[in-house]
Amino acid sequence: MGRIVVSGADRASYLQGLLTNDIVALTTGHGCYAAYLTAQGRMIADLHVYELGDVLLLRMAADVKDTVLARLDQFIFSEDVQLGDVTDSFAQIAVVGPDSARVVASVAGIALESLESLPDHGNLRSSWRGAPTIVTRVTDTGEPGYDLFVERAQADALNSELTSAGTFALDELTADVLRIEAGVPLFHRDMDEDTLPLEAAIESRAISFTKGCYVGQEVVIRVLHRGHGRVARKLVGLTVSGDKVPQPGAAIASGDREVGKVTSSAMSPALNAPIALGYVHRDFLEPGTAVTIAGAGAVVTGLPFVESSPAGRTT
Repeated sequence: MGRIVVSGADRASYLQGLLTNDIVALTTGHGCYAAYLTAQGRMIADLHVYELGDVLLLRMAADVKDTVLARLDQFIFSEDVQLGDVTDSFAQIAVVGPDSARVVASVAGIALESLESLPDHGNLRSSWRGAPTIVTRVTDTGEPGYDLFVERAQADALNSELTSAGTFALDELTADVLRIEAGVPLFHRDMDEDTLPLEAAIESRAISFTKGCYVGQEVVIRVLHRGHGRVARKLVGLTVSGDKVPQPGAAIASGDREVGKVTSSAMSPALNAPIALGYVHRDFLEPGTAVTIAGAGAVVTGLPFVESSPAGRTT
């Protein structure tokens, strides 16, 4: 992941005019999911924003961090805003699973109740072995969990202590299965610089419809109000017959008509079936709609495929 800190007295109002969610509304310990758009309403990045009290921490895919940083810098004029790239300064370790709150509480020396009461994107500051530590609740892994941000030099020792507490390394394939089962799109796989946020179906999480103006808002509002929210294509879930997982890029068809393409796919252990995320034409969005993928039968499925475990949260 890429990590940027935004400091200065005007940091919230500055980002309010650039990002799709309500940044000014964030108070210390809270955060949100947002998108950064071009004036044409296309995505530059999706990102998580955390108000830490004296700075805002932005977390995004590593391969868009430099682009985001450069674009943010272009819009600083007379505002009291400073930008910092802390990607190399901090390590970010996710602890994911039904027992994640207990593990993080024991390792980081945080009261279990404090972790369990964190809202989505909530954050708190602590210390680990005398070094500053930031803990955030994650929402994009498919299961309950937390991100721990520590100084880079502390990463190996923290990993070792987490292993001693009963965690094990999550391999990339399993992590991807959890993400797809939860229906979480990934930038540069399920959405990119040509995608409208409404096409990626992230508007309910990433966009505030009550805040003031932001870059790309006119396009979003035009689609919602004049187009009644209808876009030419939209990201959906797909459950596939048989035991063969379709490849990303595979065509989605209805009869002889190609109506979309697969973007992510996996074999779901929870459903014992291949599943996929993909874009389909707006006439084929209804859950239960039958299509074919690479000759195999498939059906449009509501997301998430699998509800994440409620364990680790009491509120």
